[in-house]
Amino acid sequence: MRASQGGDATADGNLPLEPDRFVGRSAELTELARALDASRLVTVTGPGGVGKSRLAAHAATRSAPPDGVWRVELAPVRDPELVDFAVVEALGLTDHTARLPREALLGHLAERQLLLVLDGFEHLVEVCAELVAELLGRVPGLRVLAVGRRPLELAGERIVAVAPLDEDEALELFADRAAQQGVILGDEPGVRELCRRLDGIPLAVELAAGRLRALAPGELLARFDDRFRLLAGGRRDALPRHQTLRTAIGWSHELCTPEERLLWARLSVFAGRFDLEAAEYVCGGDGLTSDGVLDVLSELLAQSVVVRDETPTGVRYRMLDTIRAYGADWLEATGDAPRLRRRHRDWYLGLATWCELDWFSPRQGEVAARVEAELPNLRAALEYCLTEPDETHLGQYLAGSLWFYWAGCGRLAEGRHWLEQAVQLDAEDTANDQSRLKALWVLGYVAILQGDTVPALAALQECREEADHAANPTAVAYAEHRTGCLALVTDDVARAETLLRSALDRYQQIGELNSNVLMGQVELAMTRAFQGDLADAVKLCEDVRQVCEDHGERWTRAYALYVLAYVAWSDGELVLARDLLADCLGSAHGFRDLLGSVLAVELLALVTVAEGDAAEAALLQGAAAGMWPSVGLPLFGSAYYNAPHELCEAMARERLGDARYDECVREGARLGREAAVARALGQERSPGTLQSPRVPLRRTAAIVDMRKPATSPTWKGGETTG
Repeated sequence: MRASQGGDATADGNLPLEPDRFVGRSAELTELARALDASRLVTVTGPGGVGKSRLAAHAATRSAPPDGVWRVELAPVRDPELVDFAVVEALGLTDHTARLPREALLGHLAERQLLLVLDGFEHLVEVCAELVAELLGRVPGLRVLAVGRRPLELAGERIVAVAPLDEDEALELFADRAAQQGVILGDEPGVRELCRRLDGIPLAVELAAGRLRALAPGELLARFDDRFRLLAGGRRDALPRHQTLRTAIGWSHELCTPEERLLWARLSVFAGRFDLEAAEYVCGGDGLTSDGVLDVLSELLAQSVVVRDETPTGVRYRMLDTIRAYGADWLEATGDAPRLRRRHRDWYLGLATWCELDWFSPRQGEVAARVEAELPNLRAALEYCLTEPDETHLGQYLAGSLWFYWAGCGRLAEGRHWLEQAVQLDAEDTANDQSRLKALWVLGYVAILQGDTVPALAALQECREEADHAANPTAVAYAEHRTGCLALVTDDVARAETLLRSALDRYQQIGELNSNVLMGQVELAMTRAFQGDLADAVKLCEDVRQVCEDHGERWTRAYALYVLAYVAWSDGELVLARDLLADCLGSAHGFRDLLGSVLAVELLALVTVAEGDAAEAALLQGAAAGMWPSVGLPLFGSAYYNAPHELCEAMARERLGDARYDECVREGARLGREAAVARALGQERSPGTLQSPRVPLRRTAAIVDMRKPATSPTWKGGETTG
């Protein structure tokens, strides 16, 4: 049966408001609703194909927790260490810090009231049970609806067992799915008997209905009767409905042509959804031409073996876990599984390579969406590379090639997970390998953005030493660049400028131009701004802005706009500063780049207080304070980056008084990330409403001298009110 899938996040969560048309199950729905009212942990159990996921989805959409319903699809997750990442991903949680995903989850959920649906956990039962126990124990507003073939066996768990459909419901489902095939059923003989033979298992009923374009119900029954006797053997201790399901799947498999059976088995290597191009490359050849994959896939779609989904990235396909598992067994039996896994790895290595190159182009948004959609398959490829002998260098290559996704799209924690695994493997054998060197500097970059300076420096030093030894100018340039970035955020501005200028010279010598190179120029501009040379900072960032616009690059451009807005504020050009920051924030938020977003909000607060609205400025500071825990050390712990924040706070406190300022900060801190960004972007004012004089603000006595580090005992002590 078609399981409801988590699609685009709704206002209340990520579960679709309307699952596929639901047939029957009124008693189970009532029981499940009562269970959800009575217990914080409800587990829906039953055999594969019985309709657990659809029942849970339907019940979940009827509940209305204040912070929504969020579904986590665990069937594609193979590594127990990735369970927490999968939950973080499903919640849309962006966390740039060095915290473990579990800590980020607990922090995010602490004050929320929501329903978390964990679907398909049975192969990860131990780690899921431990996760659920901790979440429920520490998050009072959380309820969990688990869906699997067995209970979690936790205290307070309420179990709702799902049985097959009764005869009338099975008939209704069969007729409904037949109508989807364009077949209208009357009183054909054999329909009721066929549903009875299928034991009312929804998946089996759907598979049978998928054959109605080619066979009449009576012909189906005759064929099924033969296959039932043939395939009903096997384990004698298996439950009857398990035997029936496997028989139904096996029967559908036997009715397939050799090409359809072959494609069914080969498609099982995909984790989650896949597109036609991937299927043609991975599954084509050796008995099935690439050009013929579409025709065979169309037949599997008609037979409900494969499901077609419309997604933001286009048409994609998926197989239900039970059907995929059946195909995987056949693939193993053919002895062709290792070859297919290598082809799967090759396709996603190629995809990552293309996406990295295309990141520096007008298709940046498309690339981000594509990698997001392909994450389950990219994870599978990474797992293969990092667990198979002689594949380590490819795992390092893949983890490093996805730097733009880890750093630019809010996936720092997961990126660090893969990068650390990659660089720790076979270090001696791959010490001078280009892929390992890249993985090292990307690891250093990710750790910098998380505010974890010691591991960042260690990775970058190792990269630089090995790159020098291997005479690898590209790796030397990137290691030097990221070391300069580390110096910048730790307030060693003069050294940062020296390193960044050297790295940019190296990039020019080797002909390197991409988002990283331009980001290095933006970082150099920050060093100039911090040392008081605003004109040079503007020159550098205007150059970056022009190159980005020529290439359609938006991510690095957002950071260049941030620096230009900083200078515009310094010169009293408040309208210009606000326009630049609105553009910056829109891009950063669109990429889920939380660091770029919160920096923009911080600076917007300073612009807002300069415009005369101290209460709104304090609110924005509170909103930024609520975002920083998911980013890392607020403003990197840097006195230079912190100076505008301190100035904003001082000006707002002076105008509002301490009590009113603190009240506004608390109001802003209660905003979620989406609401905070919307609030920041919605504060546009016309020039006539500005309440501050249009003079260069950096010349006033109240302004902090940006050429000297600011000091703040409250900030450096780790506590902040704004």
